[in-house]
This record gives sequence, C-alpha cells and structure tokens, in this order.
Amino acid sequence: MINHIIHASLIISDVAQSLEFYCTVLKLERDPDRPDLGYPGIWLNVGTQQIHLLQLPNPDPTTQRPQHGGQDRHIALAVHDLDQLATLLTQAHISFTASKSARRALFCRDPDGNALEFIEQKSCK
Repeated sequence: MINHIIHASLIISDVAQSLEFYCTVLKLERDPDRPDLGYPGIWLNVGTQQIHLLQLPNPDPTTQRPQHGGQDRHIALAVHDLDQLATLLTQAHISFTASKSARRALFCRDPDGNALEFIEQKSCK
C-alpha cells in the first residue's frame, strides 16, 4: 500500500544558516518551486524525494540530545563516497560520529540539532 517516502520535514530556525549547511556543505539542490506557505522554508531535492526545511517555532528540545545521532530520531541518506562527505564536514568544522554498526555510515547534526545519518552505498549516483 505504501510505496516510498516523498519527503521528510525538519524544523529549522534560520533559512540562510540552513542553506549554507544543506546546499553548500552537503551539496543538495534547492527546489525553487516551493509555494508560499505563510512561513519561510526550503525544499531540497534528494534523488526523487525531498527534505522540507520549515522555519517555525520548534516544540522539541534542542539541548540534551544524545551526542550520537543514531540514538536520536534522524533521517538516513545514501551517499556514494563516505570519505568525501567526511572531508566536507571536517572542512566545514561540523562534528560527526561513526555508526556503531558494522556498516560504513556516519552521523552529524544540522545547525538546529536535527540528526542526519549518511550510509555509503556504492550504487548511489
């Protein structure tokens, strides 16, 4: 009945700050067709899916979250080259942790504390 995820939404505090992280550091493409929803936000293309960033008051705590994003709610994204991503994160002074499983994966947080997992899959393009 359910075929795939179309998008996942994350709450952010500042569009410009999030654009820097998601588009400059992670190299995601911004979808220019986001309609005016009455609040600032960004739609980002991730393959055939999207991440929707919503600049809204955050009802969730952003402090005292687990250091390792794998122990928190998170979005998992496939990457072709985990070492290249680690280099980009390091250059941007963004801390990350390796997955505690046996697979090649790492976790980081965006500027608003949202956890992201990146799993290396060589078949990604």
